[in-house]
Amino acid sequence: MKVGFVGLGIMGSAMAANLVKGGFEVTVWNRTAAKCDPLAVLGTSVAASPRETAEVSDIVFAMMATPLAVESVRDGDNGIIAGLKSGKGYVDMSTIDIETSKESARRAHEKGALFLEAPVAGSRKPAEEAQLTIMAAGDRELYDRSLPVLEKMGKKILFLGEVGNGARMKLANNLVMGGMIAAFAEGMALASQSGLDLAQLLEVLDAGALANPMFRLKGGAVAENNHFPAAFPLKHMQKDLRLALRLAEQIELPLFTTATVNELFKEAVSQGLGDFDFAAVSRAIRKR
Repeated sequence: MKVGFVGLGIMGSAMAANLVKGGFEVTVWNRTAAKCDPLAVLGTSVAASPRETAEVSDIVFAMMATPLAVESVRDGDNGIIAGLKSGKGYVDMSTIDIETSKESARRAHEKGALFLEAPVAGSRKPAEEAQLTIMAAGDRELYDRSLPVLEKMGKKILFLGEVGNGARMKLANNLVMGGMIAAFAEGMALASQSGLDLAQLLEVLDAGALANPMFRLKGGAVAENNHFPAAFPLKHMQKDLRLALRLAEQIELPLFTTATVNELFKEAVSQGLGDFDFAAVSRAIRKR
């Protein structure tokens, strides 16, 4: 199977590399061409545009940061849609809103192609280790065809039905994650500024019902409140919280906690923390 991959950021570069290691013939494209170089060394072909990536592939995957970024590689004379034809597949693994995902499906179907949304849960390390959770929705035929490819990127893969359900599931997931890291950062700040040993607080959390992999992974950085290399950029978490709140407004569901957490992340972005890991929200709470 010939596979295309558009978007080689923190996640996409690792995911595309796993497809090469999995034995697929892979063609890649990225807006910043230099990010293709490490994958070319692994044996990928490098396309001149998203359109060319789709033209030479049986299934083209995309992993973009925002709805606008999705549109920029999807639409126009050099976009993915222009390179699709009957029988090909387009899988968008970006975390975006339902409307953008449904528009991608509509445009793919107009070309006689199949469409699948497949956002993922996980950050840099799970992407590198092919341990992502993949939430797929859309054309079941394409899900079945792309499953061997998805299995090279994820440890748990779910088919959720119609287009839009993948986006809804991912936003619900990230809403919970954003709230958890905000509460964790506030608890660490309270302990620190009231004179407690943060290492002991981490032990207490890890010994009880609040134990979880995220606190273990982020605990050291939050305790030090210093270096936060991006595994999942804070600005992307704020984007996901914003999209979750927009979805909640559409269905008339009040999200009191998430609205407050979103304001905290907006404050962190305004402090220049957007390109750091989302755990850097602790710096907006524990001002140095």
